[in-house]
Amino acid sequence: MERYGMVIKVRPEKLEEYARLHAAVWPDVLRTIRECNIRNYSIYHKDGYLFSYFEYHGDDFDADMAKMAADPTTQKWWGLCKPCHEPLPTRAEGEWWAAMEEVFHCD
Repeated sequence: MERYGMVIKVRPEKLEEYARLHAAVWPDVLRTIRECNIRNYSIYHKDGYLFSYFEYHGDDFDADMAKMAADPTTQKWWGLCKPCHEPLPTRAEGEWWAAMEEVFHCD
């Protein structure tokens, strides 16, 4: 199992819409997340930033993320969510949400 933390800004005028969307995530999107070996997935908000945390339980993260990105329902979902986001200028090439480095963990 690998832990992932990611960050992105939320557009202030879109926070309410983003929260509303995530209060009722589409069942097919949730199914795809599970099928792509993601567990314990949470998104938090603070001062205009969204922080996501999830645990990956698969063997090929890149393949599972490609599978998720290819899913038509997930693409439609992202089409609703992306206008709410403001990616960090320091994100790596190809990232939307910026990956974070884990500096501490305690079980």
